[in-house]
Amino acid sequence: MKLIVSDVSKGHILVVDDDAEIRDLLSTLLSRAGYQISGAEDGVEMFKVFYQAQVDLIILDINLPGDDGFSLCQQLRQRSDVPVIMLTASSDDMDQVIGLEIGADDYIAKPFNPRQLQARIKALLRRVRISQTETKPKQSRYIDFSGWRLDTVNRELVHNEHGHLELSGADFNLMQLFLEHANEVLDRDAISDALRGREASPLDRSIDVQVSRLRQRLMDNGKHPKLIKTIRGSGYILTSEISYHND
Repeated sequence: MKLIVSDVSKGHILVVDDDAEIRDLLSTLLSRAGYQISGAEDGVEMFKVFYQAQVDLIILDINLPGDDGFSLCQQLRQRSDVPVIMLTASSDDMDQVIGLEIGADDYIAKPFNPRQLQARIKALLRRVRISQTETKPKQSRYIDFSGWRLDTVNRELVHNEHGHLELSGADFNLMQLFLEHANEVLDRDAISDALRGREASPLDRSIDVQVSRLRQRLMDNGKHPKLIKTIRGSGYILTSEISYHND
């Protein structure tokens, strides 16, 4: 069993493959990308790591000695909702169908494109992180934060000094997203995925423009914003206590 720990971990990924070269390749590739990596050659080692450490995602080969990947995925689903990406050397679409039907979250065939695999891991972990932090009471009309109140029915911001500010659809959706994930760092891809259903392209600065516009609405548009802060190299974070009301 092999463990590689990066200096700054984006998450703990468990690679389950009986091919040592594949495990080493993925360990090197993903640890360089900032992930903590553990390796296992079969189901016995997989569950040993799984129960000893906090695992955020599992890359699971289908063709394993002993219990195969399909069987192990079914066993995992009886115990946990940990994200699973199935890995196979087969080009048969039925492997993909079976894997998804038994609870796998994604599927990638060997030989794989390293960038494609990293993109799928990043997107999957982001979706899981966002879904796990959905704590906003759906029935609440008002969301209070830092002297502001968001009226989710009239789609406007209210402030004792600044009055009522109507929001465009895009600004309202962004404001609501920040409030649902207050005090969490949201990267540009996470924001774009939540608002548009796709990641932001490297040259697309529209998310930054939209954040800047929302800051202006919140009177938070100085060189050192206090409400929606920029985390260099990571994204944006709304720092505020949040409360929900219906009156």
